[in-house]
Amino acid sequence: MDTILILDFGSQYTQLIGRRIRELGVYAEILPGDARLGSRALDGVRGVVLSGSPRSAYESGAPRPDAALYDSGLPVLGICYGIQAMTLDAGGEVERLPEREYGRKTVRLAAADPLLSGLPPSIESWMSHGDSIARPAPGFEVLAVSEGGIPAALRDPGRRLWGLQFHPEVSHCEGGMRILENFVVGICGAARQWSMEAYLDQVAERLRSAVGNGEALLLISGGVDSTVAGALLLRILSRERVHLLYIDTGLMRKDESLEVMDNLRSLGARHLHMVEAEAEFLGALSGVEDPEEKRRRIGDLFISIQEREVARLGIADAFLVQGTLYTDLIESGKGVGSKAQVIKSHHNVRGPLVEAKRAAGRILEPLDRLYKDEVRALGRLLGLPETIVRRHPFPGPGLAVRILGEVDKERCDLLREADAVFIEELRLRGLYDRIWQAFCVLLPLRSVGVAGDERKYGSVLALRAVVSEDGMTADVFPFEPKDLLGISSAITNRVPEIGRVVYDTSSKPPATIEWE
Repeated sequence: MDTILILDFGSQYTQLIGRRIRELGVYAEILPGDARLGSRALDGVRGVVLSGSPRSAYESGAPRPDAALYDSGLPVLGICYGIQAMTLDAGGEVERLPEREYGRKTVRLAAADPLLSGLPPSIESWMSHGDSIARPAPGFEVLAVSEGGIPAALRDPGRRLWGLQFHPEVSHCEGGMRILENFVVGICGAARQWSMEAYLDQVAERLRSAVGNGEALLLISGGVDSTVAGALLLRILSRERVHLLYIDTGLMRKDESLEVMDNLRSLGARHLHMVEAEAEFLGALSGVEDPEEKRRRIGDLFISIQEREVARLGIADAFLVQGTLYTDLIESGKGVGSKAQVIKSHHNVRGPLVEAKRAAGRILEPLDRLYKDEVRALGRLLGLPETIVRRHPFPGPGLAVRILGEVDKERCDLLREADAVFIEELRLRGLYDRIWQAFCVLLPLRSVGVAGDERKYGSVLALRAVVSEDGMTADVFPFEPKDLLGISSAITNRVPEIGRVVYDTSSKPPATIEWE
């Protein structure tokens, strides 16, 4: 299969580059940025992309691609840090900018080139860098410049090297997909051979080989990811060897546990186990306000309860299967290689007990190369109904990371009620399926208000609603004022403990989708 190789230098967008290339129907594989590039690593490779990085290319010890890359004859596209590393390797200069370029910036095309074919004379790019090319390396020519005349696109036609100072993989970048298609399909000539059916075949072989004649235990949260993972296991393995364990943490949305169990039964599960653990989780979270500590305690308790239950059920040797996605690994600093940064820890990725099981090879993550939209596509391929597939994402730690500050049952119940009203209003107004993710956040604030003729202090609730394709970038949903006012009124009328409602208008980046 034709492959585009991505060398990862620690960028938060690296997996997004792979996602975009797969969206073009071309298989993408990711290796650490400094991986050795022998003939085996380059087998079937039609082109190479160098990712961005949180590092500066001129720093001592900054990672560099294997020198064999430049002798391979393959087309190479460097993005952000990637073009800076290429520039230094070829004898050019990179320096610190007086002011960091971040966000939407206009880029003006200065020369024609196959990489930029089909683009208008200027585009709105997405920048995220503090360094810039001060002097292009010998043999490189500038194809485009950003505001202030800073090089934004370059090429060395003799060596088949291209570079971009901006990020075409980010959805905010105008013409980004066209640029990637120009490189992958046009310049590299890669065939469109990758599909979700092909991925299903690959993951089926991987799971059967790993599990063998053993048993598999999947921790079910009830969200899209774990439900698709459950359907996948039941499709690939014997249903007698698949155990689904649902732990009711007390941190779920209103009536969610009943809905989860009904969904799992509909999948034909033979071994479905449910554990009531609200008191344990609330006890573990008592007095805890730090979001990373919340995630750590929840993750460890999940594993502890799982170990206790599998011992009780007599399946202690079963492989633990998780619905971990690419984005979970990336944001937890578990991207390919050793340079990835931690944005926020996911409880199923970084907890000590999870780490120990992963090191022992007892954790299987069949969705760990997929983004949310791909998981939904896989769910449809497995025959799951749209009511499950199109459900908004829900974090593994549940309401614990949507309650800022300390978590207790009273605040969980309050947030549950408000969130249920919000989602119901979205459905009634025909907005639910237009939104990628919507939820409420309970703030650690009380605000003065008026109830009847009396002065009253009530809790403050933030509404969050975003549109996205894959969860790596997101824009705020543009509510019509009448809808936002109606939703706010419905919440304060039906949940009297809420005295004030605000709407979060932040995009990702610079914010994340969740607040914690």
